[in-house]
Amino acid sequence: MRRRGAVAVLVAALVLLPWTVVASAAAADDDRPGVKLSKSQAGTGGSITVTGDGWRARALLMILVCGQSVPSRGVPGGTDSCANGDGRAVTTDAEGRFRKRLPVAEPPVPCPCVVHVATVTGPQAMADAIFQVAGHAVEPLPPEPAGGRLQVLTGTRLDGSSGLLTWFGAPPARELVFTVGNVGTQAVRDPVFQVGTAHGVFAPQWDERQWRGTLAPGRRTQIRLPVELTGGAHGDYTVSLKYGGKVLAEQPWRVGRPWGVTLFWVLVCLVVPAALFRVGMAVVDRVRPPRPGGARTRPHLPRLPDLARARPGARPRRSPGPPADPAPTLPWFTPDSDPGAADRRTAPTRKGPT
Repeated sequence: MRRRGAVAVLVAALVLLPWTVVASAAAADDDRPGVKLSKSQAGTGGSITVTGDGWRARALLMILVCGQSVPSRGVPGGTDSCANGDGRAVTTDAEGRFRKRLPVAEPPVPCPCVVHVATVTGPQAMADAIFQVAGHAVEPLPPEPAGGRLQVLTGTRLDGSSGLLTWFGAPPARELVFTVGNVGTQAVRDPVFQVGTAHGVFAPQWDERQWRGTLAPGRRTQIRLPVELTGGAHGDYTVSLKYGGKVLAEQPWRVGRPWGVTLFWVLVCLVVPAALFRVGMAVVDRVRPPRPGGARTRPHLPRLPDLARARPGARPRRSPGPPADPAPTLPWFTPDSDPGAADRRTAPTRKGPT
């Protein structure tokens, strides 16, 4: 009976396994962000309504009309092939949905065209919908190269930390780490990547970074590329990775403010005025005219009595000072030769009421 029960459970698991895999794949497809258009074709000057679901909650999105693009290949030329001046920004709701009206504009390159929706900040996510701009030129897409083709297989990250010098305004530096795989038919030797840094909603500034090595078809490897900002940079940045004219990945980077620079300027504002004041006082004391006595000394203040050491009931001691001058006397009179002194000594004393 136990063997029969085990066999029945195994058979049921084998029967339900394909349905479970299909259900999980469908759920994964449902989680991907989607875009829908109210019209598949419109002319310049008109407008369409763009709706989407499956996006991250409270995410900031950018909606653009781009040329030379198809949903299977994305936007190979990046935002340079899009009508950036007529794009619209929208924020998703708590359920990851949005609805926005988009004016129709001609992209700077011929069609086929798509309505491209991508996140501005946070983890990268994008979706495209086929759209035809009426009256705009249409040209076939350039064929993909038959050689090696790289594709990012895992999410990117930034390794490294800021040191003490960065706190005082040194350029922040990190390493962009990602894993790529060769999905082409030929090996890729010493590929040259483009690493771009963008501050806020501004366009990225690209720098070339070459990776030394050979990647055979069907193989994967981890690549580390240095990323550096300008001195004193702070705020929200986005690091982008491009290869073969196609943006492969984007990574947000929040750079802290260099508070050491602020502290330095605060100290400068306090120390410099104090030093100038001391120098000015020294100059004034040097050029001040001397006193009549000839000495350039400051007046001495009288010392206060030491009340802490005075005993109860005792008079406080006076501070020592210059000796008092004797009472002036006339040179021709002395106490003995004063004519009125004898009369005062011999005068009778009057008795009576006073």
